[in-house]
Amino acid sequence: MTTAQTSKGTRDGAIARARRYIEDGTFEADLARRVAHRTESQKLPETLPHLHRYLAEEMVPAFKAMGFETRVFDNPLPGGGPILLATRREDPARPTVLGYGHGDVIRGLEDQWTKGAGPWVTARDGDRLFGRGTADNKGQHTLNMTALDLVMAERGGRLGFNAKFLIEMGEESGSKGLSELVAANRDLFKADVLIASDGPRVKPGRPTLTLGCRGAMNVDLVCDLRAGGHHSGNWGGLIANPGIILAHAIAAIVGPTGELLVPELKAPPMSAAVKAALADVEVEGGADGPTVDPWWGEPGHTPAERVYGSNVFNVLAYTTGTPGRPVNAIPPSARANCQLRFVAGTNEADIMPALQRHLDARGLDLVKVMPPPASNDGTFRATRTEPDHPWAAFVRRSLQRSTNASPAVVPQMGGSICNDVFTDLLGMPTIWLPHSYAGCSQHAPDEHILMSVSRSAAELMAGLYWDIGEGGPQ
Repeated sequence: MTTAQTSKGTRDGAIARARRYIEDGTFEADLARRVAHRTESQKLPETLPHLHRYLAEEMVPAFKAMGFETRVFDNPLPGGGPILLATRREDPARPTVLGYGHGDVIRGLEDQWTKGAGPWVTARDGDRLFGRGTADNKGQHTLNMTALDLVMAERGGRLGFNAKFLIEMGEESGSKGLSELVAANRDLFKADVLIASDGPRVKPGRPTLTLGCRGAMNVDLVCDLRAGGHHSGNWGGLIANPGIILAHAIAAIVGPTGELLVPELKAPPMSAAVKAALADVEVEGGADGPTVDPWWGEPGHTPAERVYGSNVFNVLAYTTGTPGRPVNAIPPSARANCQLRFVAGTNEADIMPALQRHLDARGLDLVKVMPPPASNDGTFRATRTEPDHPWAAFVRRSLQRSTNASPAVVPQMGGSICNDVFTDLLGMPTIWLPHSYAGCSQHAPDEHILMSVSRSAAELMAGLYWDIGEGGPQ
């Protein structure tokens, strides 16, 4: 990966190296090797050897070639994937930057791909490079690793700062064991800032800073009234229908246009810095994604505020009776699998109690708010680094210098990731620079990354790492 080193270099030189890395086909070759590893963490323990091989054959050699010390940790929890920490120390007086990526991927879904030879072989179609993990997350951490390498090459073998890089192999399974490992080894993982990449930009052509993530909590709403079904003619009108009761419960939580109706679960007021950042963010739909419904969501909010600054309650699945094979019987029970996405500042401990109080107060106490099965837990903490934090301001200036345009600043991504490991356990600001776009089909067949975005990302990361080496934020 390393190109010829020079004794002196420039920021423009580092960016030019990054551009050549994309244009000469090296990025595609690196990514093809990494995509070929079938690192499906949702199929453990069957795929555990693949997770270890990805680290041993791709990550460890790449980091060692850049002068990093490497250590692979077994997951502290049974059934979890391994975790790699790579460390390069140059000067204790300089800042330490922690990078993050995940080498595991979602299930391949081989029989559903329409591009190329399936999920484990990359295929190019114009600007799109297809393959499982191209966008989520092998392509993204490959770009950041290479940018570090190219800055070192341009600077004559030095970064100008200390670097650590964490690669986990279980993000798609909820980052199982990561917080336990980091909590037990804080000194090994600590740094001044996290700079990482995952998720999509707000637009393919607009570089984006994301400063945290919405939290997620899954809950089940259950109305379980009796042991079995009863004839709808003989008993209709005599016994309560749990499906109807549950429908009223959901309608009491979310209004007909998507407004959250539980006062305790509303998002806290947006700070001036958050509101100002979101005023410059435009959310688009259509093309590769669904069209935004302007009438849905929290009233009085822009689309950007609805997805990046609001709390949202969604029904993920709803079951009563025997869907697909209905019979003339009043079902005995009904269950809805639901989820609250919430921003930092929400009282997480009160989410389930507040829902139950809200239903009880409306005479819907036959519906119980329950934790979901362990397999559908999906709980993430809400986190945010403020947009006016010195590191956020520094990165924003660097990206603007590279593009001569203002990047989008998103206070927290709409989705969720293990960001609390870094903000809460390690106490550091977090900067996420996504290198994908909303239509990349991550988690679906035909996942892909855009080569144009990859080139932009490589250049931006090279410029950013160069600027950190020049001084970093004061």
